[in-house]
Amino acid sequence: MTQLQTKVDPFTLEIVKDSLIAIGDEMFIALAKTSMSPIIYEVLDYASGLLDAKGQLLTQGNGVTGFIGMLSAMVKQTLQKFGSADLKEGDIIIINDSYGGGGSHLSDVGLVMPIFSDGELVAFSANKAHWTEVGGKDPGSFSNDATEIFQEGLQFPCVKLFNEGKINQAIVDMIQANVRFPELSLGDMWAQVAALKTGEKRVKELCEKHGKSMVLASVDYLLDHGEKLARKELSKLPKGTYESEDYIDDDGFGNGPFKVKVKVTITEDKFIADFRGSHPQVPGPINCSYTALVSAVRAIFLAITNPSVDANDGVFRPLEIITDKRSVLSAERPAPVSIYWESMQAGADLIWKALAPVVPHRLTAGHLLSVCSVVLSGIHQDTNEPFLIVEPSVGGWGGADGQDGARGQFCIGDGETYNVPVEVAETRYGIMVDEYSLRSDGAGAGEFIGGSGVIRSYRALSDNQTVSVTFGRNKFVPWGINGGKSGSANEFFIEKANGEVDGPYGIFPRYPLNKGDVVKLVTATGGGYGDPFKRPAEKVARDVRNGYLSIQQAEDEYGVIINEKDFTVEDLTDKRKQRGA
Repeated sequence: MTQLQTKVDPFTLEIVKDSLIAIGDEMFIALAKTSMSPIIYEVLDYASGLLDAKGQLLTQGNGVTGFIGMLSAMVKQTLQKFGSADLKEGDIIIINDSYGGGGSHLSDVGLVMPIFSDGELVAFSANKAHWTEVGGKDPGSFSNDATEIFQEGLQFPCVKLFNEGKINQAIVDMIQANVRFPELSLGDMWAQVAALKTGEKRVKELCEKHGKSMVLASVDYLLDHGEKLARKELSKLPKGTYESEDYIDDDGFGNGPFKVKVKVTITEDKFIADFRGSHPQVPGPINCSYTALVSAVRAIFLAITNPSVDANDGVFRPLEIITDKRSVLSAERPAPVSIYWESMQAGADLIWKALAPVVPHRLTAGHLLSVCSVVLSGIHQDTNEPFLIVEPSVGGWGGADGQDGARGQFCIGDGETYNVPVEVAETRYGIMVDEYSLRSDGAGAGEFIGGSGVIRSYRALSDNQTVSVTFGRNKFVPWGINGGKSGSANEFFIEKANGEVDGPYGIFPRYPLNKGDVVKLVTATGGGYGDPFKRPAEKVARDVRNGYLSIQQAEDEYGVIINEKDFTVEDLTDKRKQRGA
């Protein structure tokens, strides 16, 4: 009996559909629990999921929002290279090709495993995780002053790590010889293998329990169901064409700014994002590949249509993405892409900026946008062993219709990830965390204020440390909306032990730190929403009491005069009174 002839029980369809989603969740947890690196088990910088035999995404669990779409690209490149005939049970493919299936930077290493039932290819399990090290010219591998991909680490061009269950030891040996922390990188590789095998085992069990034909029918049902939900939400969006433009600060070498633009067209059955006319690819490593751009657009598309829906390729069938070849948003070999997120997320932000005025119930004002990455390396003062910090930073989100901006959250590309806890950082790394606080700069004024950025300070506890910082949105700050004011910049300073202060900077490679020096990381406050004079005076007084605003800012930005002794409302300025707010 063929799949089309199979009698489909709607209740079983739902059970199998939900089982596939549960398998994705189990794979996600398995990877976190077996990984070796804090960037994975603490930060959750990875994604895992199941895909069908054609490489269509069925279910995905991810800490990093920016990986939505990259698993399917990995599998499709695997199918393109090997075809289903050359894939065998027990094969595992390793891939981090930035310009194809890999999609992001070389540090994000993907594994793909074909799953068979009765000799037939029925699905793939796949995952993608940020390895602490993949070699290259700098510790941490993603260099913010690379000029070509070859400086950024080992490249795995869609090759078999396992062949019919047997490990390709030569690849393992190459990894071990080329990375600075092989126990971490190889430990994470084995964690990824374990997660893939978890997915394989559960899919086989599902086929045995319900029958292969029912599972395949459920796959089609899952994808069609995702498309149906997306089109239902698409029909609610205002039809028309919406445009925006913005700038990426620079490429790490002081070149720039680089103009990027989008035209969003919403029809009854299509959501088209056209980025043509954006700047060509650049010498520095802020370029992103088309695969990365697709993932970013998918994330904002979900936010606009249905943020609670389970992601699968059916959900994205109405989505169309157009861009010029070899642009900063669609770079080609050998352009460097180490800090690709700066352009990738600029793509998402353009759509956000274009549509925020027309879907205010779904989109806020501008947020910190950048991953704000920090790579700090040196020798631990107690163990005399090398250490390496690799982590993103949190910051402020924009105000929205009816609510203030969120404080101290990761950017859209990082999604549901986490900081390395202070206790873990101080134990494992040669630093002391002097400060971790909300930034109270009063930026992002509005009826609903922008959320605060943060201040995080690392004090070096040994000599000859280096820190590479990549803070975008340093020159072009988060935008306000509907009369709200702009937010503040992402920036960092070096406070030296001798009292000198250097900075502020946005992107800086390998800044030298000696014992007692402090790198002070300051992230953006989000943009405001609405006229600041419409913010109730009592709320302004509360903001002053809580330290988000100064008394002077309350008067200048909001027209509210605050009593200096008890922080109560004393009066309104003439300007505010004249506005009748």
